[in-house]
Formats: sequence, structure tokens, C-alpha cells
Amino acid sequence: MTRPKWYRLAAIAFLLLASLGRAFAIDGETAKQLGAEDGDAKLAAIQRLVGAADPAAIPLLKALQDDALVLVKGRLVIIDGDKAKDALSGASVDAPADQREAITVNNRIRAALDGAIASLKLVSPDRAERVAAARAVAGDPSDEMLPLIKTALSKETDDEVKRWLNQARALVEIKNSDPALRRAAAKLLGVGDIPQAKQILGKLLEKNPAGSFIEADAGVRDEASNALRAIERRALMPQIVATLFSGLSLGSVLLLAALGLAITFGLMGIINMAHGEMLMLGAYTTYVAQSLFRAYLPGWLDWYIVAAVPMAFAVAALVGIALERLVIRFLYGRPLETLLTTWGISLMLTQSVRSLFGAQNVEVANPSWMSGGFNLGADVVLPYNRVVIIFFAAFVVFLVWLFLSRTRLGLYVRAVTQNRTMADCMGIPTPRVDWMTFGLGSGIAGLGGVALSQIGNVGPDLGQSYIVDSFMVVVLGGVGQLAGTIIAAVGLGEINKFLEPFTGAVLGKIFVLIIIILFIQKRPQGLFALKGRMAES
Repeated sequence: MTRPKWYRLAAIAFLLLASLGRAFAIDGETAKQLGAEDGDAKLAAIQRLVGAADPAAIPLLKALQDDALVLVKGRLVIIDGDKAKDALSGASVDAPADQREAITVNNRIRAALDGAIASLKLVSPDRAERVAAARAVAGDPSDEMLPLIKTALSKETDDEVKRWLNQARALVEIKNSDPALRRAAAKLLGVGDIPQAKQILGKLLEKNPAGSFIEADAGVRDEASNALRAIERRALMPQIVATLFSGLSLGSVLLLAALGLAITFGLMGIINMAHGEMLMLGAYTTYVAQSLFRAYLPGWLDWYIVAAVPMAFAVAALVGIALERLVIRFLYGRPLETLLTTWGISLMLTQSVRSLFGAQNVEVANPSWMSGGFNLGADVVLPYNRVVIIFFAAFVVFLVWLFLSRTRLGLYVRAVTQNRTMADCMGIPTPRVDWMTFGLGSGIAGLGGVALSQIGNVGPDLGQSYIVDSFMVVVLGGVGQLAGTIIAAVGLGEINKFLEPFTGAVLGKIFVLIIIILFIQKRPQGLFALKGRMAES
């Protein structure tokens, strides 16, 4: 029947006063077991406290966990700094150091305490604490927690807490001897987000060496099979999104690595094997910027990457200009000599960096605002650093497009790329266009090094890992073609990532190379042909 209103109010008041006025109502037998030398007795006492389902027991258990629970003349006392209070009543007591007797807590008991504290937080009045406790319990629930999980479920009103509690209950009951409970547990696991659910359900469908199913009940196997299919269906879309994102991320890195090479290769027709070292110089410039901020501007350390962008561009561009003025301008029209010379220069740059910074990789940390990621569920996370790199690559492409289509130098670059002889006859200063464009291409590669420093190791051999991929992007996209370079970079990144789960990283690259070779056989000019009389001749 319905309780009178005054009765309910009195009960609530009594509970509030009880929770504020005492430490925890522990009986003498439980107190005796907690202070006993016998580990099994302590475990029995901990289980009894969990079974009481009163969050007021948490301070007592935490004190035992932190070695702050001692015996003083046979009485349990909690030590809190200079203060001491009776574990049963919460009253302040005298506890001289010479009268304290430590309670032994081994690893087995500590593990039980971790589970007990997490379990008791399930009935905490704080929602955030209940959510955290429910997730922790669902991670590794024990059989002893089941009564408390059921009690918490019967009282819980929050949907998120109930979802995690149901998962914890299912993980315990999936091992029950009752087939009906196992069937219900399998069904619950199919609608949850527990990482180990797939493995547990898969074991129900396995066979023993004799050829019979480990799970004898056909109904349980059917539910497990249905649950596995449901989990795989839910995970499919996040996995597709993750693969697309990974391909776009790799494509962005390839784009930054190949963009400058596409411009200079189309303009000068040289095979610059030192282009990868411009990536490496950009990455090491980022490391230097981080070190300077760490030493002189520690409060602004999170923004070192902003300063590293122009620094990396300037360093790589200056090195590129020096390379063009001192060496490459004497080798135009001689591609084999250019290839060998720039390969030698790449070795010199690599050894110079190795002598200056050491042969080991250097650490370039992500700023805090680039750490973490977007959680899509099904163990799929989109890292913030790769999201930033994708937008950064798009911004660089936009600036290059503005440069090529909206500036006089960009007009000169397009003219020289289409027909160098005619451009020279029209008065365009082709030598100046050459070194300025080569500096621009090298600077863009330096920006690619900044991006690479945020997602991988920074070492002297960094550039050699991307030079071949960069040339593949340039050849596939079409020499000197911005749109072709973008499409080729993103396309190669996506193909690589979709092939990797089936073929592995190495075989995936081999298949991509075969695809490119077959494509070039049919269309030697790449995705976009170069326009102009030079291209037609």
C-alpha cells in the first residue's frame, strides 16, 4: 500500500542524518576480520561490506587500501595526517605512533579492494561517479559483484549508468550454468560497447578438439551469433569512416611532400632526389622551434608549432635556393646527371643532420590542443593531430593555387612550364623564375616536414621514406598539374589504406606501384596532360 507522506519524509531525513553522522555501521565480526592476519578473513569482510551496498564504506576501504587503517589496542583506527578517528563511530581518538599496529595488505587484497570500491561507487549519489564506477566495473566484473550490480540496477534511473551495468551483469551471467541466463547475457552483449564482448561471444561458437561445440546449448549459440553480427554491423560504418580518414590523412602528407616537387619537376624537368631531405629539414626545424620555446618561452610551449611553420618554410626554401643557384642551374637538360648529383646532395644533407643532431630520432611532442581525438565508437578514434594536418594541407594547397593563378610570378611559372623557349623570348626572366620557384617548392616540402613531425618519428632518414611516393604522385597526377597532384595524392592514400588490411603495408605498396605502371602504360601524361606547344611536341 502507499506510504503516508510523513513516513516517507521521515525515512529520507533518517537516511540523511545517518549518512552525515557516522563513518560506517560495521559490525564487530567484520571489524575483527579486517584486522586479522588471515587474508581470506579480510577478503570475506570486504565482500560483506560490498554486499551491504552502502557507499559510506568507501572511506574505510580506501583507508585499508592506502595503509591508513591500523589497529590501536585491538580497535580499527583511520589515520588522516595528524588526526585519527575510530573506524566504527568516526569519533576522534588518540593513536600514538608506538601503539599503532599495521594491517597487512597483499596484492590479492588490493585487487579485491579496487573492485569493492568501484562497486560501492555504483550506489553513490553523484551521477558522474556512478558512470565512472559502472564503466570500471564493466571492464572486469567478478562473480561477487553481481548482487550489488543487480541492486544498483534496480535503483538506477540514469540510462547511461544502466547500460554499463547491464553490460557488467551480462559479462558475469554469460558464465552462469543456467542456459536462459546465458542467452539473455549474449543478447545484452550484442547491444553494448564492451571491447571484450566480441571475443567472449566468439568463444561460445568455438569447437573443442573432439569437434563438438564448447557451448552445448544451441539457443545460446544462436544468440551469440546474432549478437556478433549486430556488433559487426555497428562497427562497420565507424571502420569505413576510419579507413577513409586514414587514407585522407596519408594523402595529405603525400600532397605536402609532392606538391613542391610537382611544381619544380614540371618547371625545370629535373629529377630532384634531394627533395625528401627538404621534408627532413622542415621536421628538424620544428624540433629546434620546440626546443627554443621549451628553453625560453615555456608558458607558450603549446604554440611552438605556429612559429615552426614559417621557420621550416624559410629554412627549406633557403637551402633549395642555394641548391639551385650553386648546382642545379648548371645541369638543366641533363636529367641523369641531375639525378646523380641531387642523390649525392641528399646523402650530404642527411649526414650533416646526423652529425649535428645525432643518429637517433629526436622527440617532437604534439601540443596539448592537438592531443586526443574524436571517438566514433567501436574502438575508432580520429586523432586531432591528423585532423589538423588535413586542414593544414588544404590551406597550403589554397595558397599555392592563389600563387599560381593570382600573382605575376605564378603567371611566369605557368608560362615557363608550358614553353620555356617562348617564355624566354617574351622577356620572362627564366633564371629568376627557376630559383624562386625551386625555393617555393622546397619551402612547401619544409611545411610537409612540420606535418610529419606531428605524426611520426623525426630522424635523419625521414625524407627517404617519402621521395619515391612523391614521384609516384607527380607522375600519376601529371607533371606540373596542381589538380592532378591533389587527386593522385588523396587517391594513392585511400588505395593504400583500403589495401593494407587485406595485403599488409608492403604488399599494398607493391600493388599500388603495379596499378600506377599499368595506368601510365595507357596514359603516359598522367591524369591531367600538360597544355601548350611544348607538351604537344
